[in-house]
Amino acid sequence: MKNNSINILVVDDEEGILDVTEGYFQRLGYEVYTAGNGLEALEILNRVTIGCVFTDINMPKMDGLKLAEKIREKDNTLPVVIMTGYPSLENSIQTLKNGVVDYLIKPVNLEQMELTLQRILRERELFIENLILKEEVERQERLKQLNRELLERVDEVNTLNRVMEDFSLTDSSYGIFNKIVDLGVEELKADKVFFHIYSDEDKSLVNMASSDCGIENDIINSLFGNNLSKAANEFVLDVLSTDQNPCLIAGQGKNERLDEVVHSLMIVPLKIRDKIFGVATAFLFEKGRAFTEKDIYYMNFITQKAASAIENIALYENIYDNLFATLYAFVTAIEVRDLYTRKHSTRVAKYAHMIAKEMQCSEEELEVINFAGSLHDIGKIGIRDDILLKPGALTDEEFEKIKEHPVIGADIISKMGLWDREMGIIRHHHERFDGRGYPDGLKGGEIPGLARILCVADSFDAMVSDRSYRKKMEKSKAIGIIKENSGSQFDPEAVQAFLRIEDQTLLDDD
Repeated sequence: MKNNSINILVVDDEEGILDVTEGYFQRLGYEVYTAGNGLEALEILNRVTIGCVFTDINMPKMDGLKLAEKIREKDNTLPVVIMTGYPSLENSIQTLKNGVVDYLIKPVNLEQMELTLQRILRERELFIENLILKEEVERQERLKQLNRELLERVDEVNTLNRVMEDFSLTDSSYGIFNKIVDLGVEELKADKVFFHIYSDEDKSLVNMASSDCGIENDIINSLFGNNLSKAANEFVLDVLSTDQNPCLIAGQGKNERLDEVVHSLMIVPLKIRDKIFGVATAFLFEKGRAFTEKDIYYMNFITQKAASAIENIALYENIYDNLFATLYAFVTAIEVRDLYTRKHSTRVAKYAHMIAKEMQCSEEELEVINFAGSLHDIGKIGIRDDILLKPGALTDEEFEKIKEHPVIGADIISKMGLWDREMGIIRHHHERFDGRGYPDGLKGGEIPGLARILCVADSFDAMVSDRSYRKKMEKSKAIGIIKENSGSQFDPEAVQAFLRIEDQTLLDDD
């Protein structure tokens, strides 16, 4: 085989052997380097890429066996062939230890050297191909492993994002408690999950949410039905007293009855500002199953996000309560100015709530109309006393000023940036069903439904209350006027609902 890309190194202290060998392989097209001992050979190896080394054993300064050892340390893929005129078992064993690939006996036949070289180069080529193939296989395995890790990481990120999104969409504390339980079942595949509020004062747990166990086992259902059993409750409290960090427990060892059914337990405190607010507990009852470190990581993340959501809701509710108190102070200020309209807003809110409930409005709608009813006249704070408190009839100009109060009230509410729906009800509670009301002349279904209800409640209370310009009207007469104006001033459906509950009005009022 002729291969000009292969460099050969021949090492021998006999110049005649070097000259003959060099000339022979050069004629075959190989680049041949020669050295008189091991040290010279190492110098050549440091500066030239060699494909195969032929070396004598007995040489001055550094013999062939030592050279073979140095070559193996430098590059264990470089083939070395030993040539010697004094073969022995000891030398044979030593050459094998040093990674020598072949052993030639002097005097060496040059054709035999060539055949040995060709065989070695073929084997080395196969060896390198195998190395490359092995590296490729290892690389593919690394890629597969990296891909698996990447997919796991993507799945983990999606899970964490879903947890954060779920809590961002939850607007009540009870919703958050139930979400902790639902996520525990969904992400941890737990058989049972509880969330308890923790009382630091009396060291007690108050159950706020739990998952449906769905397991037909009398012992499990007796211990983990709607709440923790006494034994399980005491065990969780005992753990919290010694370890306030998330923990995994396999077999309690304290209660034989619990150990019989609980094969893996997770206890994860929910902390707000470093104080335990509550605790999530998750249970596995099936033998052979156990929570992992990843599971506890997820549950800890869930409780952390729940803690943030609870703080946000508490902050929002505090702001909401403060704003409402401020706005209601405005209404109180109006009623202080006008003795005749005192408690008017409270009564209107009550009547409107009764009508809305009779019309089977949702809980949210009932809250909205209660709020809007309490603040429907807040805009009157912008009306001058000489008009608002005028004992006689209003002039057309004065009445136009009075008609501004729904717009003023809606504008005040809009500045808060919280109650768009309530703002619309306050703005339109003086619209008429026939379109002849104010401020926008809306008609029928154009008027918000709750505003139509509020219009009936407001009109009724106005008629049965003392005003600065007239005495209150008899209840029966006011109800008659409501009936007469059904379909013109008032929404007929709201009127019918009012008539069904009118006997409940004025019971608590003088």
